[in-house]
Amino acid sequence: MVEFTLPKNSRIKKGKTYEAPASAKRVKNFHVYRWQPEKEENPRLDTYEVDLDNCGPMVLDALIKIKNEIDSSLTFRRSCREGICGSCSMNIDGVNTLACLCPIEDIKGDAKVYPLPHMEVVKDLVPDLTHIFAQYASVEPWLQADTTSPPNEERLQSREDRAKLDGLWECVLCFCCSTSCPSYWWNEDRYLGPAVLLSAYRWIVDSRDEATGKRLDNLEDPFRLYRCHTIMNCTKTCPKGLNPAKSIAEIKKLLVARR
Repeated sequence: MVEFTLPKNSRIKKGKTYEAPASAKRVKNFHVYRWQPEKEENPRLDTYEVDLDNCGPMVLDALIKIKNEIDSSLTFRRSCREGICGSCSMNIDGVNTLACLCPIEDIKGDAKVYPLPHMEVVKDLVPDLTHIFAQYASVEPWLQADTTSPPNEERLQSREDRAKLDGLWECVLCFCCSTSCPSYWWNEDRYLGPAVLLSAYRWIVDSRDEATGKRLDNLEDPFRLYRCHTIMNCTKTCPKGLNPAKSIAEIKKLLVARR
């Protein structure tokens, strides 16, 4: 029989419970993942009873209320609160999403809030994104052209060419898709993952970019691109409704077509 052993301090234990005021009429429990690197303790799930009558409608509103009014030590990322910056990505009720776009009323029963899965954790709900942003930089996500643009003019493109970018430029780099992908979990050291590959395709398909060949050369690798097995978790979980799996398939088609 095979025996599996979890790494040290990986078992999640029960944490503290913060009760709502006795006057609260509409209370919801939020079980939130807590871990501090400076303490050699197992992570824990703290329970916060939140009065929904004095809270905004989104999970991010509840987390802000918890930090401001109940437990100031809770740590998480957030910025725009409008689903534009991608900062507040986390796993809520078993789904990778943006806390600012996740309505509390959609969660049946208690809410369970964890950091993005299969990532190193900096603290509490904050994952370490150093590696994945380095992968993003490796696809050189900026316009590259050898020809100079006309003086005092922009690089123009047709409406049809501009339409090819729809469904690509909207990516906010929240990495909900990459951290929901089993292929990325097991091969994150070499597989770029759906978020980065969608961003790569955004520049490959841009009619103003003149580095298509170099970009495709950069991706033609058994791991960087071809670890995708079309599981479709990435498309299912994207909080912006994008389709990274389709972008990956299109890159593969372009590589086949040029052979």
